[in-house]
Amino acid sequence: MKNLKFLFVAFLMTSCGTIVNYDYEKSTDFSNYKSYNYFDDMKTGLSQFDSLRLISAIDAKLSKMGLTKSDNPDFYIDIQSEKLMNRNNPNVGVGVGGGSGGGFGGVSVGVPIGTNKSTREIVIDFVDKQQNERLFWLAVSESTYRHNASPEKREATLEKLVEKIFEGYPPNNTD
Repeated sequence: MKNLKFLFVAFLMTSCGTIVNYDYEKSTDFSNYKSYNYFDDMKTGLSQFDSLRLISAIDAKLSKMGLTKSDNPDFYIDIQSEKLMNRNNPNVGVGVGGGSGGGFGGVSVGVPIGTNKSTREIVIDFVDKQQNERLFWLAVSESTYRHNASPEKREATLEKLVEKIFEGYPPNNTD
């Protein structure tokens, strides 16, 4: 029973978290990339303020990692996102039945446990424009994101998301 409670708590904690998947070109020497910038025509799918918050969080993270923003960068960053609707409506059925005189009947009631859950997928691409716009690193994240939260909460959410996304950069090529 103790193990069952632990598994339930672990499930709740992981089901609300951010999912990040990475991909990269295996032949890439990531030590060659020291500077970056963003594509001019980037359409993030976020509001203008949230786009600026996300870019600011990425700039801060990449600066901590020793990368610099440059007008003549080694690579460019593209950010895209879209709102996803997960239809996650588990129900619990409660049945009541009884009978008299050889007959029986039943009543069943569905009680929704969850509601439709909105998440945001954010895709960050690293592209080497000097090599014919070769994509060399990609992160795809899916997380809960509330566009109606306060600006401070959205900023904190985006900062945490960026930390999680860049856990996979540069990739460990020993896999």
